[in-house]
Amino acid sequence: MRTIELTAGTVEYEDTGGEGPVVVLLHGLAMDGSYWRGLVSALAPACRVIVPNLPLGGHRVPLRPGADLSPRGIAALEAEFLTALGLRDVTLVGSDSGLFLFAAPLAKERIARLVIGACEVFDNYPPGLPGKAVSLAGRVPGGLWLVSRIVRVRALRRGPTMLGPMTVRPVPHEVTDGWFRGLIENPGVRRDLRAYLTATRPEDMREAAEGLRDFDRPTLVVWGTRDRVMPLEHGHRLTALLPDARLVEIPDSGTFIAEDQPLAFARAVADFVGAGERRESGRSE
Repeated sequence: MRTIELTAGTVEYEDTGGEGPVVVLLHGLAMDGSYWRGLVSALAPACRVIVPNLPLGGHRVPLRPGADLSPRGIAALEAEFLTALGLRDVTLVGSDSGLFLFAAPLAKERIARLVIGACEVFDNYPPGLPGKAVSLAGRVPGGLWLVSRIVRVRALRRGPTMLGPMTVRPVPHEVTDGWFRGLIENPGVRRDLRAYLTATRPEDMREAAEGLRDFDRPTLVVWGTRDRVMPLEHGHRLTALLPDARLVEIPDSGTFIAEDQPLAFARAVADFVGAGERRESGRSE
């Protein structure tokens, strides 16, 4: 795992290297970059894939005290990450958290394409019962400490107020062990997550969507047909809102498409960036 120093502090990230198209994958709340493990393994032969561990509760290195962890602050950090690595012609992929919808216009000169995986947007913020539960915990004194005790019990992670509604198939326990390690062990991680949750407003994701009206980069919207938390109708609305967008529906998937259908998600991204054609060409040589 590599690290980079940004204005807000240290961010860990994975970089597969290589000469192919640059794909940056941004994960959601209370998880880390391992959420994208299926896409990384599928895309890496043809693409340079970069995955930061964002300060959303699944990270293990707390940011500096007082860092701006509001939705716009984290979006600025995502944009700064692209700049600090000197990335150009990026395909930016986000899912679950809608913060990357703020980041895309901020880093527009570095982005060639945008992939919007199922995410919180419009009035669905915080999204569903899991989003509302963690938002409440972040605003109640000691709430996140209590959450950190609950998630020690593997079976409880799959309950209706946690990860249960997010997938069609449960996330493997060994994966969620990593997602929740920082929250369980590190008060600084809980501090960062609390700073984000207490800075959010219901209107944030409406404003994030409105900010995309003039975003003229080619955009792929990817949504699961069995999503119980992020309505598929929001995928259609985003597609209609953006100047140059199309929608791909992934069958038999919930919100966490990279968990339920990682190969289908990876195939959609590869085709979008043209990496699928390069991979097939390489096989035939």
